[in-house]
Amino acid sequence: MEAVAKLRNCPMSPRKMRLVVDIIRGKAVNDALNILKYTKNEGSVWVEKLLLSAISNWENKNDGMSPEDADLYVKTVFVDGGSMLKRFQPAPQGRAHRIRKRMNHVTIVVDGKTTIEA
Repeated sequence: MEAVAKLRNCPMSPRKMRLVVDIIRGKAVNDALNILKYTKNEGSVWVEKLLLSAISNWENKNDGMSPEDADLYVKTVFVDGGSMLKRFQPAPQGRAHRIRKRMNHVTIVVDGKTTIEA
């Protein structure tokens, strides 16, 4: 049984976040957590918290099962663009340049490789 966790309106560009997310796609949960812990990108902190939340959601769905026994892995993870804050910055000769502060939405789906028999 899979569990989902979503992060909305993360104040970081989707392009930078996709670099972090691509590293952990399809990995075992323990390996993904270790990779995120030692990745120096800012997005790894956000994704690490989100992955821990997905694991917790999976534990709540499956009472009596531990994540180690189920061989949890990152089934799906993707980043979508979010809203944009638009600002202006003064430029030479009375002009103005537009600054777009981008945000993103991250979704992680965690699933176990072993099936649960009722």
